[in-house]
Amino acid sequence: MSGDSAIDFTIWQVALAYVFIAVLFVIVRIKKIPRERLVVLSAVRMTLQLIVVGYVLVYVLDNPNPWITLLIILLMLTFATFNVYQRTKPMINFSFKKLIALAMFTGIIVNLTYFMFVVLQLDPWYDPQYFIPMGGMIIGKTMTGVSLGINYLLTGMKDRQEKIEGALMLGASPKVASKSIVNEAFDQAMLPTINAMVGMGIVFLPGMMTGQIIAGQEPITAVKYQISVMLGVAGTVSITVLIFLHLAYKNFFNKREQFILTKRDMKKEDMPVEYD
Repeated sequence: MSGDSAIDFTIWQVALAYVFIAVLFVIVRIKKIPRERLVVLSAVRMTLQLIVVGYVLVYVLDNPNPWITLLIILLMLTFATFNVYQRTKPMINFSFKKLIALAMFTGIIVNLTYFMFVVLQLDPWYDPQYFIPMGGMIIGKTMTGVSLGINYLLTGMKDRQEKIEGALMLGASPKVASKSIVNEAFDQAMLPTINAMVGMGIVFLPGMMTGQIIAGQEPITAVKYQISVMLGVAGTVSITVLIFLHLAYKNFFNKREQFILTKRDMKKEDMPVEYD
């Protein structure tokens, strides 16, 4: 395996890559899809964000500090949570936002702690070279999974209102009445991660593994890292989504175990209550 360093792109080579965005812009313009502004905005935002992050990482990697590493992870987690809010904005209220934040922070922090201390066994534990990029991958994948789980739960509750109310009338508890929707929401949230694991290595080479190989790392070492990260992603997504769904379905029922689609339909005395 060659130990040569990765090819260093010139600014003009990077500029040439924007041809792909230009092609996308032309396609949506020709097809009259109202996404021109979003295409341009996403490309500009991505560029600026990555440039800023690049310079920040240069400093962080040259000056390892536990507080800076933890602050960056916390900022990543906070932005990921707000990103989930944006993806589901028309469908959630303040109560759901609290549940999303609770699930995201609890699930990710617990799993990230296990991954860094037990699986990777970093020395020092705050080594930003590993902690930040791997933490970012796990947080990003979890954000996607939680967004899918939320959307499916809310849509399922709305579309199957009559079925849920019928089950309640027959004596089912809120937990039993909404069980199939919760299970399907969990399944939908996990599907992208499972599909990625199935196709990885045969259909495509994952980003982390590709990056390490380009940087001159041995393929087998890159494989070990990629396997560990994907297993960490699967565990974090599953636990985080499970925490959210277990808490969120209760928001659709009042203390008399009646189905309430939105909190705007509730009276003060009908606010959700905890169930076993």
